[in-house]
Amino acid sequence: PNTGGMGAYSPAPVMTPEMVERTMREIIEPTMRGMAELGAPFAGILFAGLMITDKGPKLIEYNTRFGDPECQVLMMRLKDDLLVLLNAAVDGQLAHTSIRWRDEAALTVVMAARGYPGTPEKGSVIRGLEEAASDGAEIFHA
Repeated sequence: PNTGGMGAYSPAPVMTPEMVERTMREIIEPTMRGMAELGAPFAGILFAGLMITDKGPKLIEYNTRFGDPECQVLMMRLKDDLLVLLNAAVDGQLAHTSIRWRDEAALTVVMAARGYPGTPEKGSVIRGLEEAASDGAEIFHA
């Protein structure tokens, strides 16, 4: 069965500077141009769900929101104020804004209730939070 995102990591070694440039040139920029040409220029969060293949990047889906759980690893690495960046995007100034990232890697693993994604059990107790808590670790609940 299909599930939502069950984990993420950042940075992604497969996204070399060359792959980022190719993805922008072949997927993101044509989309942005097409939207503008249709009279609907886009400003905001554009999440591109991608597969990187031996033939290059392939677009699976777009969402106009952060990916979940991808956002968790990005926010753990982002040094800058997200609100400032969002306002710059709305004002068309994001290209003139510096975005700084922490060098440390970030990883998230989703734990789901038994039965997910079909009929998850309700009322399950989450155990092990104290053992999981440590310096540099964050626990998110959804």
